[in-house]
Amino acid sequence: MFCKANTSPFPDALEREAEGLRLLRSALTKIDCPRVGVPEVVSVNRQELVLPEIDARAATPSLMAALGEGLAYLHRLPGQQYGFGRDNYIGLSPQKNRWSDNWGEFFRHDRLEYQISRIQNDPVRKEFEQVLARSGDRLEAFLNQECDRPSLLHGDLWAGNALFDDQKAWLIDPAVYYGDREADLAMTEFFGGFSPSFYQAYDNIWPRTPFYPRKRDIYNLYHALNHYNLFGGGYLGQCRQLLLNLEATLTST
Repeated sequence: MFCKANTSPFPDALEREAEGLRLLRSALTKIDCPRVGVPEVVSVNRQELVLPEIDARAATPSLMAALGEGLAYLHRLPGQQYGFGRDNYIGLSPQKNRWSDNWGEFFRHDRLEYQISRIQNDPVRKEFEQVLARSGDRLEAFLNQECDRPSLLHGDLWAGNALFDDQKAWLIDPAVYYGDREADLAMTEFFGGFSPSFYQAYDNIWPRTPFYPRKRDIYNLYHALNHYNLFGGGYLGQCRQLLLNLEATLTST
């Protein structure tokens, strides 16, 4: 068994992680993807989360393709609203949630504005607030136009949160909510991307939209802001560039 201790400042962090694992695991039972799994929660309390141990090894192209296919089928399961019923966590940061019928408004306020509000450097925070104030209404309209329905998202799908044994791809450490499926795909590229077989398999089931490259930068702004708040100035330049890209995208559409 694998025992994860709560080293965060948030007493309910492991309980929220377990909730996300159970939700993803339940969703996977509704689709035919035997080569994608989510660890079963053996037990959880505020101090520790116990899961079956995964004998992790390097991913094969076949398992990367299975992960892409499974994620596409997961995203195709219909959601009713955007957001989630309670706040949870993305890494070591709080993630704000509520239910909403308006994806653009949710992403603007509960993702970007919330992360910007947590910036401790006053001039930087005010700079970013001004950009979002200028562009926020157009951002909402663009995202609403280019997202047709809510999908259940892993929420923090970088390479470290996808493990592989000799039979399956495993999803771990989720930050679940319902949103635009391409937000999950954007996160896979935040640290360099998954293998081509992953994206090819995903696109074979549900192709990415023509606006995906522009949306990718918008959605990854959330993760860049989060990393700036967690780790400091090394992410400041990336945040500024993504904000410039956001304004350019919204000016040209």
